[in-house]
Amino acid sequence: MTEKATFAAGCFWGVEVAFRQVPGVVNASVGYTGGTVPDPTYEMVCSGSSGHAEAVAVEYDPDQVTYEKLLDVFWNTHDPTQMNRQGPDIGTQYRSAIYFHTPEQQQIAEQSKTHQSGQLGRPIATEITAAEKYYPAEEYHQQYIKKSGRPGAC
Repeated sequence: MTEKATFAAGCFWGVEVAFRQVPGVVNASVGYTGGTVPDPTYEMVCSGSSGHAEAVAVEYDPDQVTYEKLLDVFWNTHDPTQMNRQGPDIGTQYRSAIYFHTPEQQQIAEQSKTHQSGQLGRPIATEITAAEKYYPAEEYHQQYIKKSGRPGAC
């Protein structure tokens, strides 16, 4: 039986690649969550008008990979101290967020955030909030880096 995890860590293309490489991850898809507009498009999300974050939905086998390991991947794929930006990408759609699906995920995420803050020695901007409706991004965004032949980052 698989479980779900959802993360926002800036541009979703590179984050998807990172999670797809983890043994025990059954699937990873890019999409939008945390906003107010139903069925958002990429253009709406990029404009910042829908309130959504670019996110990655991860389906994983907990017998093969732990949620803690997925959090390690999350923390290592972006700079969680940046508020509403990652590198040159600026806006709330690029926020750092963990969307928990269970109370256990919430507890583990909060402990992990506290640990990361101590490791980095500076405040973490990452939001930890209950998972909301997730909208898969348009098909051309799914596995975009692989399809486009780009290197493994945005």
